[in-house]
Amino acid sequence: MARVAEEDLQVSLKKNLEDNLKPIQEELGVGVSFDVLVRRFKLGRKDAALVFIDGFVKDDIIQRLLQFLMTLEGREIGPNIVEKLLNRYITYLEVNRADTLKQVIDEVLAGPLALLVDGASEAVIIDARTYPARGPDEPDLERVSRGSRDGFVETIVFNTALVRRRVRDPSLRIELKQVGRRSKTDVAVVYLKDIANPELVEEVKTRIKKVDVDGLPMAEKSLEEYILEQKKWWNPFPTVRYTERPDVVAVHLFEGHVAVIVDTSPSVMLLPATLFHFIQHAEEYRQDVLVGTFLRLIRTLGVLFSWLLSPLWLLFALHPELLPPALKFIGPEQVGEVGLGVQFILAEVSLTIFRMALVHTPNALSTSLGIIGAILLGEMAVKVGLFNPETVMYVAVAAIGTFATPSMELGMALRLFRFLGVVGVALAGLTGFIVVYGVSVILLLVTRSFNVPYLWPLVPLNAKALAGVIFRGPVPERRRRPAALRPRDPDPHQ
Repeated sequence: MARVAEEDLQVSLKKNLEDNLKPIQEELGVGVSFDVLVRRFKLGRKDAALVFIDGFVKDDIIQRLLQFLMTLEGREIGPNIVEKLLNRYITYLEVNRADTLKQVIDEVLAGPLALLVDGASEAVIIDARTYPARGPDEPDLERVSRGSRDGFVETIVFNTALVRRRVRDPSLRIELKQVGRRSKTDVAVVYLKDIANPELVEEVKTRIKKVDVDGLPMAEKSLEEYILEQKKWWNPFPTVRYTERPDVVAVHLFEGHVAVIVDTSPSVMLLPATLFHFIQHAEEYRQDVLVGTFLRLIRTLGVLFSWLLSPLWLLFALHPELLPPALKFIGPEQVGEVGLGVQFILAEVSLTIFRMALVHTPNALSTSLGIIGAILLGEMAVKVGLFNPETVMYVAVAAIGTFATPSMELGMALRLFRFLGVVGVALAGLTGFIVVYGVSVILLLVTRSFNVPYLWPLVPLNAKALAGVIFRGPVPERRRRPAALRPRDPDPHQ
């Protein structure tokens, strides 16, 4: 069947049932797509039809609804059919009406049912949908030793309910939008009306509204690349924080952030984000203050290792004259058959390939792959002289620092700069090191996330806020929301 022209779908519904059903069936592919169904029946003395997608509806509810509607007599229906159905006969909670062909088609594709009755120029939309969904398990990337174990899933309604459970505030706003001409993906913008900066909220909604694309096949990641207008493709530093934990979203909403939830994805975007957001983890707030501070400092050290350790050690090993006398022990006594620069490049490439292999390896075989990578490849490479033992050690420490980085996106960005740093040092020594890390520092300084400086509160300096970022202070002493967000209610204790 040929598709109905877009302008033909904007017309109002007619009173004749067949005139309405024909374009709807052509557009939805009834008879071609097995899961698009039309259920005809008698409503009193009038012909009626339910249009729905199989697999999106609750069968028991529809069965009871049909049993009731089929028992109605003609005199009970009479004129004003839609009004009587909505106000008297259809007792289901979520009902609405649609008066154009496009509205009916869009609603059916989203999951609700459309009830069309001969003689009515409106359709009744019954939201009795149910989506295939898994349970809210703990996210693999954000595990904690103590605390809640529920995490976001691929169904947007479940995710908004998890947020509502933690933020029982009447000012919580969850605005639903659709993105994609063909996919019509549901996107929810979540914020606290009396806390979030209105300009930030409007900016987020405006950028989402301007997205003009067929669909969002990669959900939140596709949307991110559309709404981050100021970020260039060659800047690997993430400016949006992702989380799969409802408690993390709640904390950020109370600070004045805006959350963006995309249907079909368990990852929620938090806007805006600074570098220090990607280093913090929920585990720090599940421990005592001193323990949490210790964990944060060690994690920060691991992040620095993942960024600097390999290139810095290689620079000192190749140019020992740069070392003070007290550090002359740095560097191997015997280099081996392959130059140190080539060793580090090979090690970094091998580590990246090994990580990709782990991602694609079934869980039952991942242990075996780990043994192969750690023992057979690593140990044998040292024995045959391909790698120096110190090379393996420093690459391993840098890799552990990457895995200790809470944000996978930041970890990958630092890994990229670490690899470029190794290549730069191997080719140009100190000059290569300065160029690579000079570029990375400049990127950190000029990057902004929704007009918030990426290095805030370090640049520009806000001493009190910086102390709160470095040290995990007691929660009762957190007297101010982040000033960079310009919240409407800056003091949470008022």
